[in-house]
Amino acid sequence: MEEAPLLAVDGLRLEAGAARRVVVGGATFTIAPGEAVALVGESGSGKSLTAQALLGLQPDGVHIVGGSVRWRGEELVGLGERALRRFRGGRVAYVFQDPYAALNPVLRVGTQVDEVLRVHRPDLDRAGRRREVEALFTAVELPDPARLARRHPHELSGGQRQRVLIAAALAGQPELLVADEPTTALDVTVQRQVVALLERIRAERGLAMLWISHDLQMVRGLCDRVLVMHQGEVVEEGPPERLFREPRHAHTRALVAASTRGGAAAETSEEGGAGALLEVRDLHVRYPGARARDGVVHAVRGVSLRVEAGETLALVGESGSGKSSIGRAVLRLESHAQGTVRLDVGGQAVDWLGLAEREARPMRRHLAMVFQDPASALDPRMRAWEAVAEPLAVHGIARGAALRARSVALLEEVGLGEEYADRLPRQLSGGQCQRVGIARAVALDPRLVVCDEAVSALDATVQERILGLLRRLQQERGLAYLFITHDLSTVRALAHRVAVLRDGELVETGTVAEVLGAPRHPYTAALVEAARALHSAS
Repeated sequence: MEEAPLLAVDGLRLEAGAARRVVVGGATFTIAPGEAVALVGESGSGKSLTAQALLGLQPDGVHIVGGSVRWRGEELVGLGERALRRFRGGRVAYVFQDPYAALNPVLRVGTQVDEVLRVHRPDLDRAGRRREVEALFTAVELPDPARLARRHPHELSGGQRQRVLIAAALAGQPELLVADEPTTALDVTVQRQVVALLERIRAERGLAMLWISHDLQMVRGLCDRVLVMHQGEVVEEGPPERLFREPRHAHTRALVAASTRGGAAAETSEEGGAGALLEVRDLHVRYPGARARDGVVHAVRGVSLRVEAGETLALVGESGSGKSSIGRAVLRLESHAQGTVRLDVGGQAVDWLGLAEREARPMRRHLAMVFQDPASALDPRMRAWEAVAEPLAVHGIARGAALRARSVALLEEVGLGEEYADRLPRQLSGGQCQRVGIARAVALDPRLVVCDEAVSALDATVQERILGLLRRLQQERGLAYLFITHDLSTVRALAHRVAVLRDGELVETGTVAEVLGAPRHPYTAALVEAARALHSAS
């Protein structure tokens, strides 16, 4: 006899805003005890809203207008806040995408897990809760639990913060764990560790799990069933191997194609062509740090690299490897940088770091940056065309009607029609916000664009479109990219050469085929293997 479902969702319908726009149009699925189910789809498909609405956690302005959510047969839709609290954390627990945002920055992490225990484990006294916090930190493989419990979130790495969130989720002894993009913000080796940790905990505790993800390859080896959402509806359901082998819906086929993309960039020789657009020699970035042995944190240690005109050099490595510090140094945004950065934007190389600010200011228009979080990178009060227009206005390129016309033309160049020009960031999807950011970055016709995790916050199909846009702009404008990422699949899709960083040092560099196809350094080999294992079927 078939086991009764732990959770049964039937025709769940959500509407948003004063216009009552349908954001989820009748989601139906079940989760059995101990079963792992993935809910996948693009940004805006409704997958996270569906997961949040299970326990009435959807954002303000989003309303459940139809359907049913039953927990072991008990209806949850329509329950008040007080009734729902006994399910939140105690029956169903959430692990969110951004651990830094999910944790309270002013409370020690042990205190935050203790809060969950006080609500859901009234049988424990203060000493018992302290022992349980340490036991949970041990279970999620955090080092020295007693000491780490006294730290604040900013004192932990991204992977450690995510493990704290997992510990907090487990504190209430739930039966269902909802993991909403729990590894998106982490580098590939930490992703693999967190996924393996969740798999182990699920097996040991007999947990059911609902994975919310845009990464079909990752959930392929983790889940028993996959639900594909598109525009607020579940359009296909089945075992992951069947979906990869015989996707039936057009959107599923697009997701599968995006998740299996290969290298698209042409290779260049490591020596490059003519003189380098950017040449970095013996770059050091050192920060004062009380916890460091010598009182100094060595973020970058003697790195030398070059970027040719029109090429893409990818900087890869784990969090803390120095990638972003190098990017900031190249843009003169890093006050602790020492070394030589030579920039050639007019036929004569200059010592970029050695220039006085007055001399450097007019040259800044030749450099630009595309940031990781497209929505946060835009001023929430500025309309799309105004965000693009700002650098044009600052440098006196255009004004008045001509300023708007040029901004609209730039938006159209990145695939956004004039109908998007007057929208605020909150009225745009993540991919659309990133297109605005790219239009802003290329507004002054720069020679070099630093892309710092520019697609890591986007789902696979949107990533593919943004990478295609970056390739097209590179070909049409002759742009060079310094592409900072932890995602080796995007390196294969965009980069010509790759430089691998570990603990602030450059350990390997070469063409993408050389470095990722036949890595020479053990660390590079470990990164490649971690990426392969993360995206392979179990």
